[in-house]
Amino acid sequence: MKFTKLSLITILAVSTMSTLVSAEESATTVTGKSQVYYYTTDNAGEGSLTDKESTASGAAVTLDVTHKITDNFTANFSAVGHSHLGDSIGQNKMEGSNTGGYFNIANLTGTFGDTTVIAGRQQLATPMLGGFDWLLAPGSFEAYTMANKSIDKVTLIASYVNKWRGNNSGDNFAKLADDNYAIGAVYNDVVDANLWYYNVDALDYTQIYFDVSKKLDPVTVSGQVATTDYGTGDDSTAYGIKVGTSLSGFDLNVAYNNVDDRSAGMVGIDSMYTSSWNNFASQDVGASWKLDASKEFSGVSTSLSYADYETNGEELDLVLGYGVADNMSLDAIFTNTKYSEDDDAENALELIATYTF
Repeated sequence: MKFTKLSLITILAVSTMSTLVSAEESATTVTGKSQVYYYTTDNAGEGSLTDKESTASGAAVTLDVTHKITDNFTANFSAVGHSHLGDSIGQNKMEGSNTGGYFNIANLTGTFGDTTVIAGRQQLATPMLGGFDWLLAPGSFEAYTMANKSIDKVTLIASYVNKWRGNNSGDNFAKLADDNYAIGAVYNDVVDANLWYYNVDALDYTQIYFDVSKKLDPVTVSGQVATTDYGTGDDSTAYGIKVGTSLSGFDLNVAYNNVDDRSAGMVGIDSMYTSSWNNFASQDVGASWKLDASKEFSGVSTSLSYADYETNGEELDLVLGYGVADNMSLDAIFTNTKYSEDDDAENALELIATYTF
């Protein structure tokens, strides 16, 4: 799974992957991508990589359409059509079916001065509630979101969430029971900071999340805290620290997280510093740490990380990316994961070819 740094641009524009057109251009823009995805695992040593029984494959075409209705209102759509590549390649079907399609995004966005309102299917990118871009389509939500930038260097965001479509679940937008919302403030100036409050009735918790990051040449220091108050049983306190720097062309990070008493609340994704491709650190009770290094070699972006978890075991990830052309890329991800201390390690390989248009 891919973890990207939270940004204001992501929060405000995540409901559309197209750039809004100006008045001099066409009122409608269409962009998109086609993708082939191959995933295989050795089932923790019980099989081998490329076994058809433990392999999934799929191809998808995504069309992103933005239509400017007025100067204030824009309609945004992201349609995904997908197909299985055949049992001879892998017997597991991505998105749960041989063929299918759905609208991953379908919303109306209104802009009024410093305020943006999004109503409908959209992507969300908050620290402890959001979708991530993995497999054939990113996770998305049916929600109502409002963001305001009237205060200098501060963005205020509120989202009320009705449904959630997790990765690889086809057109299943699962209803979230009762009231589920996120309220946040994002500050970018002397430091970068996030403060969020979550009420997730569907999982019976409320949560306060805070993080802050400061560049102190030659290092960047970051810290985070998440306290989760569950309706029943133990509550949870999670905290972490991360230090990053650049050395001889390598981007280096070392991170530590600790989760006390119970796993921290999350929906879809977390932003814990020691989370990896397959493991969410928020779900690991106890201490965890992670080392990662990244660098580009002859046009190939390379990232290598190792994480050790208290109860989730450990994980080694190698992520490679190569831009064949401006609009075509190849990616490969190899992971070696122990999902608990008592499990055998599972090897997995993911191969992705993407063409954008």
